[in-house]
Amino acid sequence: MSDHPYYNQEVHGPYELFDLGPFPLEEGGTLRGCQLAYTTVGELSDTRDNAILLLPWYAGTSKRLGQAYIGPGRALDPGKYFIILVNQLGSGLSTSPHNTPAPFGRASFPRVRTGDDVRAQERLVRERFGLDHLELVLGASMGAQQAYEWTVRFPDMVKRAAPIAGTAKTTPHDLLYVETFSEAIRSDPAWRGGWYASAEDVHLGLRRHARVWGLMGFSTEFYKQAMWQGLGFSSLEDFLVGLLEGAFLPNDPNNLLCQAWKWQQSDVGRHSDGDLAAALGRVKAKTFVLPVDEDMVIPIRDCEAEQRLIPGSELRVINSLWGHLALLGLDPSYTQQLDRHLGELLDKTV
Repeated sequence: MSDHPYYNQEVHGPYELFDLGPFPLEEGGTLRGCQLAYTTVGELSDTRDNAILLLPWYAGTSKRLGQAYIGPGRALDPGKYFIILVNQLGSGLSTSPHNTPAPFGRASFPRVRTGDDVRAQERLVRERFGLDHLELVLGASMGAQQAYEWTVRFPDMVKRAAPIAGTAKTTPHDLLYVETFSEAIRSDPAWRGGWYASAEDVHLGLRRHARVWGLMGFSTEFYKQAMWQGLGFSSLEDFLVGLLEGAFLPNDPNNLLCQAWKWQQSDVGRHSDGDLAAALGRVKAKTFVLPVDEDMVIPIRDCEAEQRLIPGSELRVINSLWGHLALLGLDPSYTQQLDRHLGELLDKTV
C-alpha cells in the first residue's frame, strides 16, 4: 500500500486488509490485488447473532465512523455487538487511485460503483467472519446508499437496516451538487487531468471543494446562529478553514473524485431494470429511514418518497440544525436521537 502521509495506520488505524484478489467491477474494469480495509470492535457471539455492519460516508474512514457512532452505553455498544466497520473502495485505505500501481492508478483508476463496494463487503462478511446474516446494516449519506444496496442485493442477509441522510437513488439535484464540488477540484490548474505531481499541489481545488461543502453541508440556521462557536472557532472563516478545509486538504483528489462519481451513479433500481419501486419492494429488512430535517443535500421528501416503497418500513426524522453534516456526530442532540431510534430498531424482533 502507499506511504501517503494521510492514509496509514498512524492516522486511521487500527485497520486490517482483506485480500479480494482480482476483483471485476460492474463497469468492466478490474482491481488487481484488491484490498478492502476494515476494522472490528466487540466480540462475535458463539451463535453469530450480534453482528452489525457500519458503512462509510464520503471521505469517511473506519476510525472516524467509530468515533462518531460507537461507544459503551450507546445503541452501537461494543459490549453487546460485534461491529464491522469498512472503508470504501477508492477511499484511500482500501484499494484506491493513489495506491494502485501503474498503469491502472491515479487518473486511470477504473470506475467503481456502490454495488462493487457491497459485493466486496459481502465477501468480507461471509469469507472472513463466516456470517450469513447481519443484525443491522447502517450508514449515513454514501453509507446509506450502500445500506440500500445491501437490502436489495442481499435481502436475506440483512435483518434490520438504517439508511441515514441518504437515498437509494441519487436525485438530479444531488447529481448536480456532486458535479459542482467535483468541478471545484478539477478547476485547479494543478489538477492536470488527474496527473498532478503531488496532492498538495491541488490545494486550491481542494479548498474550493471544501467551501462547496460549507455551502450545502450545514443549514442556513446553523450559520445564522453561529453554531460553529460551540466547536471553539473564533469566526466563520476560522471555522471554514479549520473544520472543512482541514478535513479535505489531506485527501488525494483522485480518491475523492472516485467516490464522487460513485455517489452520482448510485441507484438500486439497476437491479430491477430501472424500476426503483420494484427494487425497494424486495427489501426484507426491518428498515428505519432516518433523514435530518434541516438537510439541504438530502431533504426529508426525497427520503420519504423512497421509504414509502419499502415494505414495513418507518420514517424516523432526526432534528438538527447541523443539516447534512450532522452525520459527523458533533451535534449531541443528533447523537441522542439517532441512538434512540437505533436502539428501538435493534430491540425489534425480526
